[in-house]
Amino acid sequence: MSTLTGRRVAILATDGVEEVELTRPRKAVEDAGATTEIVSISDDAIQAMNSDIVPAGTYPVDKVASKVSADDYDALLMPGGTVNADRLRMDADVLTFVKDVFAAGKPVGVICHGPWTLVEADLVRGRTLTSFPSLRTDIRNAGGTVVDEEVVTDKGLVSSRNPDDLPAFCAKVVEEFAEGTHEMHDEGATS
Repeated sequence: MSTLTGRRVAILATDGVEEVELTRPRKAVEDAGATTEIVSISDDAIQAMNSDIVPAGTYPVDKVASKVSADDYDALLMPGGTVNADRLRMDADVLTFVKDVFAAGKPVGVICHGPWTLVEADLVRGRTLTSFPSLRTDIRNAGGTVVDEEVVTDKGLVSSRNPDDLPAFCAKVVEEFAEGTHEMHDEGATS
């Protein structure tokens, strides 16, 4: 069993986050010993949703994206939810934080609509990943390769399609986060 004792994991989320995509991966990494913090675009508690339209629980925010650094964390979780992902991808501080996490080679777990932020940050070019079906054209247009599998790993980036994939996603996230930093980009890659 992989252990994440002593590891700090940022969970990037805002209003509209799909609740189960926040809570299940969070529990998986915490059960493996990690500490987690919710990083958001403001310090207000976030409203989670079920199936994008049914209000679920609210969750306190630990840190604001404008005040965190990739150096503060060992890994990043990016749950989905259509509204969550759309709001996050439009925030300059979120984009800077995510780019810095990738530049540092820290492992990232992203599920469902979460890759929208990676598309906006130009971080899918040359990578293979999966997502919710409605994002696949965006990923291809941004230079990524899309596959339809329950979990895909590409140099420390773990991706899954939807909540049905959570068992495989959570297991792979714990494994990749335990491995630590990865080479997140190819220096010689061309587009």
